[in-house]
Amino acid sequence: MKSKLIRPGQFEPADHWYAKALNATIHPMISFFLHLDQERIIKRYCHLHPIVKPDVLRQLLKYKPKYFVWAGADLMHVTNEKGKRQMVIIENNSCPSGQKSMPLLDDNQEQGGYKLLMERTILPLSKARRGGLKGELAVIYDKNPMEASGYAKAMADAFQEPVHYVSFYQDDPSPAVRIKDGMLYVLGEDQEWHAIRTAFRYLTQSPWTRLPIMSKTQIFNPIVACLAGGRNKMLASKAYNFFNAELEGSGLEILTPETIWDVSLEEVPLWVNRMGGQAVVKNPYSNAGQGVYTIVNEEELKAFMTNDFHYRRFIVQSLIGNYNWSSTGSKGKLYHIGTVPSSKGNTYVADIRMMVSYTAQGIRPLSIYARRAAKPLADHIEDGTSSWDMLGTNLSIKESDNNWGSDTNRLMLMDRRDFNKLGIGLDDLVDAYIQTVTSMVAIDKLAIQLFNSKNKFRTRLFRSLDDDKALLDEILLQ
Repeated sequence: MKSKLIRPGQFEPADHWYAKALNATIHPMISFFLHLDQERIIKRYCHLHPIVKPDVLRQLLKYKPKYFVWAGADLMHVTNEKGKRQMVIIENNSCPSGQKSMPLLDDNQEQGGYKLLMERTILPLSKARRGGLKGELAVIYDKNPMEASGYAKAMADAFQEPVHYVSFYQDDPSPAVRIKDGMLYVLGEDQEWHAIRTAFRYLTQSPWTRLPIMSKTQIFNPIVACLAGGRNKMLASKAYNFFNAELEGSGLEILTPETIWDVSLEEVPLWVNRMGGQAVVKNPYSNAGQGVYTIVNEEELKAFMTNDFHYRRFIVQSLIGNYNWSSTGSKGKLYHIGTVPSSKGNTYVADIRMMVSYTAQGIRPLSIYARRAAKPLADHIEDGTSSWDMLGTNLSIKESDNNWGSDTNRLMLMDRRDFNKLGIGLDDLVDAYIQTVTSMVAIDKLAIQLFNSKNKFRTRLFRSLDDDKALLDEILLQ
């Protein structure tokens, strides 16, 4: 069934958490961090970074996004040859997962972050919308039904009205979602079409092919948040660059691997060579670990070049690996700190996902989890060794066009057992939070620039920023 009507009072925790997270006890440091108010965070961060201007940081954390109201960044804990540790942004996501992996902050709040996002962000922004648009509520998804259905049930409870829970897969010959006169409609459980005033969107696979940039229906997050960087790594890199220029002199900066954008397939070997033979090449519009290629030797470069690609533009980033085989960029060499060595002496690459959303108190953290690579980080690359096995952390496994699995054995929870293995502390969490917020604001600011004073999408500007014909042909403007 493509559509199901969710009514208030149907939330069951066991349906919306991984089994290992359902009964986990949150680590005291994570609980402490999530309860810190922004002024304490600002005070602590500026104490450790005395050149940071507190007022600029305060404005950043209080920023009200126009489009990108809910985000989840992937960060790597890295250092350099001088031992300077930092959190580096790998990407920010406009449909992030995370709730099903997050232990409850309060055992008496069984809906956890699902409820927080709906009550602190989606409900107030929906009520604040002017114009009194009539219609119903919907959650639209193409992946991660465990979380998407959790959001639908939490939404029903927060709004105290039914919610249409609707699948909307790419290339569906008879979708249960359509656009008419700028309004989103869904085919309900009753086989009738229903106008939707507010939709919570969990579409992750090229969502611009199914939902338009402009619509009367209020969509969280809207498609422009994806195109401006939430699902477009090309524009995300440019958004970070633009915002870093705006932040110059404040002591704040979005930290990323060195990134080269607008790279054609034929240019890739030149840039990989420029970075010392080690690099990461990305299809800018993929997600869930798809379309990311780690290259550390000639064999992996040759394998990459033989692929058949739909999109024709790529980004090339400096590779963060072991100190002995990381890229050397303009700012030197970064390498993974990794997990605390296991009992067998193995250190694993791990990333941290931090989810945040806009609230009346500013942009606040919602959930955190970590993922580790499949194989330990080696000091030296042996012939025939896959660098992705040591560097790739994403848990998603694509089983078919519309079906995904997850390798939960590599999931690291923010609980008493797993958190200590990450080797991070409170100040690292604060760094991750500020990097997440800063990257989110950068993407939102670029999204705003993509509309003119009459609220029309600036197609010419977008094309100048991302001149990929395959992408441009996919985008639904209306």
